[in-house]
Amino acid sequence: MKIKLLLVGKTDNTCLSQLMDSYEKRIINFSVFEKSVIPGLKNTKNLSEKLQKEKEGSLILAKLSPADFVVLLDEKGKEMNSHDFAVFLQKKMNAAIKNLVFIIGGPYGFSQAVYERANIKIALSQMTFSHQLVRLIFLEQLYRGLAILNNHPYHHG
Repeated sequence: MKIKLLLVGKTDNTCLSQLMDSYEKRIINFSVFEKSVIPGLKNTKNLSEKLQKEKEGSLILAKLSPADFVVLLDEKGKEMNSHDFAVFLQKKMNAAIKNLVFIIGGPYGFSQAVYERANIKIALSQMTFSHQLVRLIFLEQLYRGLAILNNHPYHHG
């Protein structure tokens, strides 16, 4: 199974980018992993929030194939602890899913069309984080989940 992370917009903070790179390097020790960045929209100050989500949504949907299992990282999604997330990953591996695609949207979230395409929504916390910080938090939790599945001592830390 390939795990893909689809991001809307580049990560502007170099410190976050460096930390993300560190986790990506760790993740590939456990799984086939690919990160894909959809360029952020230009001249958005004249776009309504809804229109911006719809334009980003079209770009997201264009990156997906029909067989992808799509997971939206969304504040209204299902919450799980790290162990439960590891179990979720294992179930997807056991189900022989070819591509498990996690999506982190832009600052306003997702369009209705993207919500309709998603197989599940997962929340990282009840707290609100910037869409850029969520990237790092998710990568750390993905690494932790894979570490749990591989009996790596990291998950005890």
